[in-house]
Amino acid sequence: MKFLVLYDHTNEHTMRIFYTFLTIASFSFTSLSQNERAFVIYNAKGKKVSHKKMQKIALQQEYVFFGEYHDNPIAHWLEYELTVSMFKHHGQRLQLGFEMFERDQQMLLGEYMKNLVNDQTFEDSCRLWPNYTTDYKPLLLFAKENAIFCNADNIPRRYASLLFKRGRPALDSLSIDDQAFMAPLDFVVDSTLSQYAALKDMEQHMGGSHMMEAQAIKDATMAHFILLQKKDNDVVLHFNGAYHSDFYQGIVWYIRQAKPEAKIGTISTVTQTDISKLDDEHKGKADFIICVPETMTRTH
Repeated sequence: MKFLVLYDHTNEHTMRIFYTFLTIASFSFTSLSQNERAFVIYNAKGKKVSHKKMQKIALQQEYVFFGEYHDNPIAHWLEYELTVSMFKHHGQRLQLGFEMFERDQQMLLGEYMKNLVNDQTFEDSCRLWPNYTTDYKPLLLFAKENAIFCNADNIPRRYASLLFKRGRPALDSLSIDDQAFMAPLDFVVDSTLSQYAALKDMEQHMGGSHMMEAQAIKDATMAHFILLQKKDNDVVLHFNGAYHSDFYQGIVWYIRQAKPEAKIGTISTVTQTDISKLDDEHKGKADFIICVPETMTRTH
């Protein structure tokens, strides 16, 4: 088994990356000695498949949505491995998309990728997730080294929060410039989709919140900017929380509304007490489901 270690003597955070992946390696080799594994990959029907098979199928897609658990190191390691594999196959046709970066950060992200700002300036100026250093920075460094376009495609969280608290009409009061950071405000929400229906049910217990539409505008916005940035021959590898693409819903649903003929592949991440067999509730979540023990070390 191969593990990524990025070591840079000038970066005080680099040792966090090293120790994270050292922990994965330690867990993996210990588990293997007990005839267990650190992860198992299943197809949508619950049949075990190899990592090689998952990568091979991903290389044939126009869009690949990698649904992660944000704190799961196995998912982040496999994201990196898939990025390397897809770049070797597609070269500069590959684009990376991130839920973790918001649309109003695109200019700063672009400047960072072109080395117009250094690491410190970027990290001080950007609203970074707490696991950025261990989980997303390695992807950006690889992309920067290989001139891969990176798309900050999520709605700014302050606007998603506004919709959550006050509903869609509250967004009408935003300026045209602010509205440019999100999907068009007439975006459709299919409340019959199981992922949204579950959130709609939860709204009943939250005193007038707009949870379903707040989730939907994130999905619609990510799909909107993925489609906006992608050229005909480009290939997109997108990183997002699993809920945003599970059961071919969320972002995937919005992409299919605009591009019904698109070749889309999906990957999801789940945790189980016993990973020797995929639980029925996880079957059908994605083309490939990475099943990780619940005891796996977390990145934050």
